[in-house]
Amino acid sequence: MVKRIEMKNPVVEMDGDEMTRVMWSWVKEKLILPFVDLKAEYYDLHVLNRDRTNDQVTYQAAEAVKRWGVGIKCATITPNAERVKEFNLKKEWPSPNATIRKILDGTVFRAPIVVKNVMPAVRFWKKPIVVARHAFGDIYDGVGIRFQRAGEAEVIYRSDDGKEERVKFPRFNGPGVLQGIYNLDRSIEGFARASFRYALMNKLDLWFATKDTISKVYDARFKEIFNSIYQNEFKSDFEKAGLSYNYYLIDDAVARVVRSEGGFVWACKNYDGDVFSDFVSTAYVGTLALMTSELMSPEGYYLSEAAHGTVQRHYYKYIKGERVSSNPTALIFAWTRGLKRRGELDSLPDLVDFAEKLEKATIKTIEEDKIVTQDIARISDIPGSRVVYTEEFIDAIRKNLDIMLKP
Repeated sequence: MVKRIEMKNPVVEMDGDEMTRVMWSWVKEKLILPFVDLKAEYYDLHVLNRDRTNDQVTYQAAEAVKRWGVGIKCATITPNAERVKEFNLKKEWPSPNATIRKILDGTVFRAPIVVKNVMPAVRFWKKPIVVARHAFGDIYDGVGIRFQRAGEAEVIYRSDDGKEERVKFPRFNGPGVLQGIYNLDRSIEGFARASFRYALMNKLDLWFATKDTISKVYDARFKEIFNSIYQNEFKSDFEKAGLSYNYYLIDDAVARVVRSEGGFVWACKNYDGDVFSDFVSTAYVGTLALMTSELMSPEGYYLSEAAHGTVQRHYYKYIKGERVSSNPTALIFAWTRGLKRRGELDSLPDLVDFAEKLEKATIKTIEEDKIVTQDIARISDIPGSRVVYTEEFIDAIRKNLDIMLKP
């Protein structure tokens, strides 16, 4: 019997929805609790509980991360009109991720979990590409209006001292929609510093891309802040490390990414990062289930999560009694990265070592044992893989973990 690792402080555990909620409990039961005397402050972010609490549970979970420093989050539903009807919800509640990221004001780093079985779809790529996604503002905290007739609109900014600035839209000649978005200098500065620090820490070049030629105020401010912080705070360290910082227009960056060898951090505004992290993960490893997602804030708050959705289609099969082959790898890595961070903050080398061995056990199961879920089997470049159901995949990881943890 392995002696369970004791923790000093808790992690904030945020449970989720549908098939990922089911896998979350399996991973915890089979891969975490037998080895770690888990301390967790639990928040249920199931869509029905968010509805019951008028979404207050989401805010409470984010504030708990600010108290304890480390959160681990399962995938959650962001309800649309169909989901409101399906669950009989009070309203279309906002994205839990957007709410939490706004409160923590951090940068999300998403990197592929590289396995030898899967070759990148882009033949030039030889090294991982890490997408650094700004996790504040943009359309995720924007406001919109749908108008029914011709008319005019303007943006009004009124400062606390009563001064006003006004900017008019072009005249609208008929029905349509408009949207307003914003960001804050301090958040952009935190995003820039986090991106530069991550690149330095991991010895990677940094790319940053916007469309400042068109967005001459909004995007141009991002470009200006990134350049200022690089010149004043990071240029010397980058040059000593032999690293480079490059600014590109976003369309140019996409073309360069496809033709590159990889091996850099690609910093993107919130919406761009949302899109391109999915692009990179799918093109690099073929599935969002092989992608890490870690939020780091300027204040030191940390949140690891599964980068994918709730696997709705598999869940509908599961509740009918059918067995499914959903891939829990990203969920496992959400736990390992969160526990590793907790161990680093609390000076618990045994907890850090456990987290690293669980990641190695997972990769060994895929690479060496060739035991995989159906999503990996479809894109695997190495013949002879054995496709298993989710629980069997977790059991195979457990066997490898048991071996690695033997004294």
